[in-house]
Amino acid sequence: MVCAVTFQRHGRLYYADPGGLSLQVGDQVLYPTNDGPEVAEVMWPPQFISEEVGRLPVLLGAATASDLERAAVSRKKRASARVAARRLIREHDLPMKVSGIDYINDRNHTTIYFTAPHRVDFRALVRDLSATLHGRVELRQLSARDEARLTGGLGSCGRELCCSTFLVDFEPVSVRMVKDQDLPLNPLRISGACGRLMCCLKYEHPLYQDFAAEAPAIGEEVDTPDGLGTVVGHNVPSESVVVRMTADGRRTPCALASVCASRKAYEASPAAQPTDQ
Repeated sequence: MVCAVTFQRHGRLYYADPGGLSLQVGDQVLYPTNDGPEVAEVMWPPQFISEEVGRLPVLLGAATASDLERAAVSRKKRASARVAARRLIREHDLPMKVSGIDYINDRNHTTIYFTAPHRVDFRALVRDLSATLHGRVELRQLSARDEARLTGGLGSCGRELCCSTFLVDFEPVSVRMVKDQDLPLNPLRISGACGRLMCCLKYEHPLYQDFAAEAPAIGEEVDTPDGLGTVVGHNVPSESVVVRMTADGRRTPCALASVCASRKAYEASPAAQPTDQ
């Protein structure tokens, strides 16, 4: 059984073992974290899955009235910390932007996440923040991808950002993946909300690699059910190639499984060359 919870509406989903709890969407539960149990809202009710999933955190139970009150206090502390941080950043004239706030009730510990174009000396700022918030304050600088994960938003596909919902780790994305997928090298088309290459370019790249290994190259002569022709285009999502027929010059899409290289091209390939015994 697996369910999904979130700490803030429209925020990242965290998967958990319901631990025998009967839950519905909107229920408030206690999710275990490194800093103790935190109140979270159920976004997916418990459901069976066919895949084997291990090491999921087990929910600690339904949130009580005292838990909800503690969560409300934490929200107020975070709101006041955000206002104080922005005011003091302006007073210290630092090139920083507050991206998120965490607050731990038990330790009176506030963590402020920020972004900046370069490294910032914020020692004086931390002292003023500690005096203003009457507790321990820690500042952490985020990268562009981490900021997008924390703040959330909508991607060019119209859906919520992968990094702020289900993506756990950032896998490297390169320009080579863009070229392999025959996408235009236009930053507006291939960049995500963070300004970096979109993470989803990684999802379909293995399909393009497998297709390139099996499909005849553009310009190669092939034999199709309609006759001989020359490959003039690829369509990876439909696993087909576009062939210009030799007989009449028309272009027709052909399934990859129905296309084979011409006898002449096969005889010229290394696979057809005789080997020394």
